[in-house]
Amino acid sequence: MTKNASNPSNETNELILAVETSCDETSVAVVRGGKEILSNIISSQIETHRRFGGVVPEIASRKHVESISLIMEQALTEAGVTFRDLSAIAVTQGPGLVGALLVGIVAAKSLAMALNLPLIGTHHIAGHIYANELVHEMAYPCLALVASGGHTELVLLESEGKFRIIGRTRDDAVGEAYDKVARTLHFPYPGGPHIDRLAQEAEDEIQLPRAWLEPDSYDFSFSGLKSAVLASINTAAMKGETIRQAALARGFQASVIDVLVTKALRAAREFGAKQLLLCGGVAANGGLRAELTARCAAEGIPLLIPPLKLCTDNAAMIGAAAHLKWIRGEYTPLDMKAEPGLSLEEWSV
Repeated sequence: MTKNASNPSNETNELILAVETSCDETSVAVVRGGKEILSNIISSQIETHRRFGGVVPEIASRKHVESISLIMEQALTEAGVTFRDLSAIAVTQGPGLVGALLVGIVAAKSLAMALNLPLIGTHHIAGHIYANELVHEMAYPCLALVASGGHTELVLLESEGKFRIIGRTRDDAVGEAYDKVARTLHFPYPGGPHIDRLAQEAEDEIQLPRAWLEPDSYDFSFSGLKSAVLASINTAAMKGETIRQAALARGFQASVIDVLVTKALRAAREFGAKQLLLCGGVAANGGLRAELTARCAAEGIPLLIPPLKLCTDNAAMIGAAAHLKWIRGEYTPLDMKAEPGLSLEEWSV
């Protein structure tokens, strides 16, 4: 990251075109001042990957190549702006699938070079966290519970753009655990919504264990829970019984939510967070949203949750996070590489 000595333009005139291609959504957005979405075009590949039971990286990359130019044109048209109106180009640098990241990065680099505009390589998780800034006013210090297909983390923000990870998964991310359990129950990809729906419809519950780990730990683990789900299915099969899918889904979701919510609230109290933020694709889970809302209300902790369209991968959140770098004149060299393991803490402003 390079530091530009000149002061950025007035924030009201700041227009960032942001590109997101970290996994299986191709998205381009135009964001004004880090908070106002002028356009946010998203092309999902769910139907393409459904028959494989998950995202196939090579196919995802090819689909990004096919659609990135069209999505970019649509974003500018919907925003009512032209390339000449833009202040900077932002793009997800990582984490993500390296081939998918490269498609967005090449497109963003080409634009930045052709238009002689600053390039801002942006952290995907910073984007999920600052999706909240698009609809709420964030207050510091705050705590973010990041729950997605690839990440499960508790991130402390002591000030704007300063990230400190205080807890993370030791094995599967929560979204990954949902998809694996869904496959075991023969649900189509993505499995999370199916489990959430069944869990909320269930009249009874198969009790499953909670992985609390060490008493003072904010880390997570879901591998044992997956094993418990398999054990319940195998036990029913050996008895010649049909597994009660709804009850199992409810037990699985109850275990996941209990650990996520309890640890997030404990961390919020310990670190004096003024707000708790729910971020990432799993933030769309109805059971998690409801439980976290109820528990935060009971404990008097303000809770911020983006609307559903900003929970899953989208470019508007990348524009919001890139704003942190723009206002400080911190730009990225054109020799930037895709970094699947990009550190959130090192990306801090």
